Amino acid sequence: MTLWLRGFISLWALGLLTLGVLTVRRSPLRWNWKFALLAGEFGHWLALGALGAGVATWALRDGCDAWAYVTLSLIVFAMVLLLRPTVEAERIGRVLPAKLMAAFGEAMPTVEPFTLSGYFASGPAPVVVETHEFSPGLRLDFFRAVDRTIAPCLVVIHGGGWDGGNRQQLANLNHWLARRGFAVAAIDYRLAPQSIWPAQREDTLAALDFLKRQAVELGVDPERLVLFGRSAGGQIASAVGYGSDDPAIRGVVSFYAPHDMFFAYSSAREDDFLKSPQLMRQYLGGPPSVAQANYESASGHQKVRAGSPPTLLVHGSIDTLVWNQHSVRLQARLAEARVPHVYVELPWATHAFEYNLTGPGGQLATYALEGFLHAVTK
Repeated sequence: MTLWLRGFISLWALGLLTLGVLTVRRSPLRWNWKFALLAGEFGHWLALGALGAGVATWALRDGCDAWAYVTLSLIVFAMVLLLRPTVEAERIGRVLPAKLMAAFGEAMPTVEPFTLSGYFASGPAPVVVETHEFSPGLRLDFFRAVDRTIAPCLVVIHGGGWDGGNRQQLANLNHWLARRGFAVAAIDYRLAPQSIWPAQREDTLAALDFLKRQAVELGVDPERLVLFGRSAGGQIASAVGYGSDDPAIRGVVSFYAPHDMFFAYSSAREDDFLKSPQLMRQYLGGPPSVAQANYESASGHQKVRAGSPPTLLVHGSIDTLVWNQHSVRLQARLAEARVPHVYVELPWATHAFEYNLTGPGGQLATYALEGFLHAVTK
């Protein structure tokens, strides 16, 4: 029994150490990237499991026991790596309010950007979701702002590689925003390869037009709209936001998205995890040499100019699916055009870091998002 228990603890320690490594290294493409999400956004709970294994190891040691000391070493290294997101989030949280205020000139929310007690917070209470057809065959889920008669509206554009995903993606954040006083419209759009760009731009504009026409019924201020996209949706958000001369679009928010489709195509590999070049060819109608106009119009990076909407970018440094250099390059372009912006880079994070709203990435992302929305929709 003791031998079996020792073997189990050793395997547990090795497994936790392997997960911990995913907070400092990009997940190998042959692995499921969701393991990196588990390590980054739930690592603090896994560290408690490692601590328990350490206590059990100490109790099972037998004098100068080589097994015990090797296992304890594995556990210590695992805990250090699994707690790295907590340490980094605390560091980023100390400077984030000043960073946001310097960019947007507004006092930030009085809550702390990141706290250990936040790990124990309960999820947002759901609000009633209203579904509307904004264009033939296309629907949006509307989350009415709580305790506000007329509210700014965040238009959420889902990810999914342009050929998948739907408006119900990561809806917990939408409920949270509605509870914070912001209306949310999570929209569908036509998917590739059946529909190629600019169909997705047209669908997003149709959703904006619907919200403006139905503003009174929905309790939305038609002059205070913000585009928010994740991954593929972030590309659509920046292309529409920077490419439209619409003063009602007060801001653009992008989480872990590409923005320069020429750069995205040239830096992708045919054998990568997503087969990214094929995704772009079916979305944009071919390679850049064939569909140059579509690559150009789909590239928000190329459309940035003085007067473009203020922007919030959040990206993980070790994102396996979308390289963080996409956000780094857009940040530089926004700075060159003197567009107010903030880029929050999460050193431990991969794709979908806001899946856990109470995790390190979730806490920082929601704080930055709420502060940004208050600033640009004031």
